[in-house]
Amino acid sequence: MLSTVVDHPSDSVISPNTCPCHHQPQTSPNSPLPRPRLAGSEQRDGRHYVFTRACLCGRSGVTVDATELGERATPVRGRASALALLLGADVAVQFGSAAAALLIPEVGVWGVLVLRLTVSAVLLLAICRPTLRGHTSKDWAVAGLLGLTLCAWNSCFYLAILRMPLGPTVTLELLGPLALTLLGSRRAADPLWALLALAGVFLLGKDGFSGLEPAGVAFALCAAVLWACYIQLSARTGARFERLDGLAVAMTVAATASVPVGLLFGRVTLPEPGDVWLVLAVAVLSSVVPTASELIALRTIGPVVFSVLMSLAPPAAALAGLLVLDQSLTLLQWLAMVLVVIACGGALLTPGPGRRR
Repeated sequence: MLSTVVDHPSDSVISPNTCPCHHQPQTSPNSPLPRPRLAGSEQRDGRHYVFTRACLCGRSGVTVDATELGERATPVRGRASALALLLGADVAVQFGSAAAALLIPEVGVWGVLVLRLTVSAVLLLAICRPTLRGHTSKDWAVAGLLGLTLCAWNSCFYLAILRMPLGPTVTLELLGPLALTLLGSRRAADPLWALLALAGVFLLGKDGFSGLEPAGVAFALCAAVLWACYIQLSARTGARFERLDGLAVAMTVAATASVPVGLLFGRVTLPEPGDVWLVLAVAVLSSVVPTASELIALRTIGPVVFSVLMSLAPPAAALAGLLVLDQSLTLLQWLAMVLVVIACGGALLTPGPGRRR
């Protein structure tokens, strides 16, 4: 019996009694294998099926590991596209942060959170108009859990930066994705890339680690765990919903959950009419573009490689400071960015293990 869920590259589900490579039932473990299909994907019965040049089934009922399949099947061009998406998302976040800095004095930190998620949800619902039919209760549960995780992750991050500098906060927060790489790795080189990325991020944010408030550290570590959960849930949501439909549902849940959180921890003030453009900029640049880009990238590269690429955010911020704000970088900071680039390049270019279990 073959039963596995294929999350990459087309986020597919293989039924227990049917071989999707050949569209024929596997009635016996010793039955001959029909001719395999060429690589590609299609949609049948509301689910996505993926085909590789090598048959996914076997006489002894081999189960193909989903992560390994994604690592072997994703071409270099697909990974380059995913990298471009994530780099674009990092650039968008930098501009979104600048817009948020202008908006915080008007509506407060928690006001920015509530407005950003709410406007993002409205925009995604208007653009995607998600289909409500054809989804199981588990599909809705995964999307809803992604929304709650997104709200909790953002809340913990804000609670952390209110108590400690941004550099240490981001460094501690990145422990989540990098731990996900270490725990979910199927390639011998992945731990090396994760440790290189961690070293680079630590060197970039090492200033300010002395005298940290314990509560701030706790919130940053909570944000790290929630970030790792967000990555996994985003991949699963992308597997269960077409286009960005699942993200639109998740963002709606996140926006709804953010209202009581904002009222609990601070004030939520409506912006002045002249600040509406700032709210739109923050929503699009800090939420819509990054989350959409990440969900699409996860369909191509999977959570393990994706988690290493998350370490690009601090170097992107440092380069933005250099190019836009004319800030200087030390030799150690340049070395840190080189380490991160090497780690990300290694994670993208290292071939899959070619191993089945």
